[in-house]
Amino acid sequence: MRRRVVVLGGVILLVLVVVASLAVGSNPIGPVKVWHALVSPDGGETSTIVWDLRVPRTLLGLTVGAALAAAGVLLQALTRNPLAEPRILGISAGASLGVVAAITLFGVGSLTGYVWFGIAGAFGAGLLVTGIAARAGQGNSPVTLALVGAALDASLGAITAGILSVNARTFEEFRYWVVGGLSGRDADIAAQVAPFLLAGLLLAAVVARGLDALSLGDDVARGLGTRVGLVRVGAGLAAVVLTGAGVAAAGPIAFVGLAVPHLARALVGVDQRWVLAVSVLLGPVLLLAADVIGRVVAPPGEVSAGIITALVGAPLLALLVTRAKVVAA
Repeated sequence: MRRRVVVLGGVILLVLVVVASLAVGSNPIGPVKVWHALVSPDGGETSTIVWDLRVPRTLLGLTVGAALAAAGVLLQALTRNPLAEPRILGISAGASLGVVAAITLFGVGSLTGYVWFGIAGAFGAGLLVTGIAARAGQGNSPVTLALVGAALDASLGAITAGILSVNARTFEEFRYWVVGGLSGRDADIAAQVAPFLLAGLLLAAVVARGLDALSLGDDVARGLGTRVGLVRVGAGLAAVVLTGAGVAAAGPIAFVGLAVPHLARALVGVDQRWVLAVSVLLGPVLLLAADVIGRVVAPPGEVSAGIITALVGAPLLALLVTRAKVVAA
């Protein structure tokens, strides 16, 4: 019953933050006017603001928040590391390098174009990590995956920094993306990442029960009939898909994939299916709330959602730790 109440509360919070995302900004719009603009657009100023500016970033916040939070759940369970998040396997660094390559080598100058290169870079990094770990003969080891991922993250980050240091034009375009945020993105980007989100979430739901068994150790999991290798591959693939799509679309937004799974476990326990379900709700809540806060804290300008999530996520995670509610995946 408690878990169902938590899910219901998450749904209510999500609805409230979606309304706030559509209503709050430099030009505040009442909820009633937002509703009329949604159901009966008339081409006026209010309809233009709602449909052209706020609906796209709200949709993107829903998809990216869910993707990063779900990826955090999978990576923390897969590596048995409570500090794991989408950077742990070098996936974010791969997406960043893909974006830099798009700008430098192919002259891509739009966020819509960056998405595909970012996803390709994330996939490449994920495959490279698993390949190197497999060559070491310990491809299933959480420690090996984490160490190889950390090394790859540093290496790809160094390559990216090297390219940016000698190419001013690339740096100017890249710095807008790398801060992480929802502003300036159109509905096409949300539509591009939605299929990856759905595929990743479906795969995550399939392997969630197996992740519960893996938390007991590989030998115990095999004794319970879990196909350990298949579960690891499925969880890793889902994490790469979700992280690649989320990071490519909105930039490497911090703390959503790290803090939200801990908060979910504090609320519903360690059952990965419930943790995943609650995280998919709370991830968009955190990201959209950060985006709304960023619109109003420094008028007439905006603070990127990625900066706000770092400022909010760090104290939230520290609070959970000090209250001893962080439960290992």
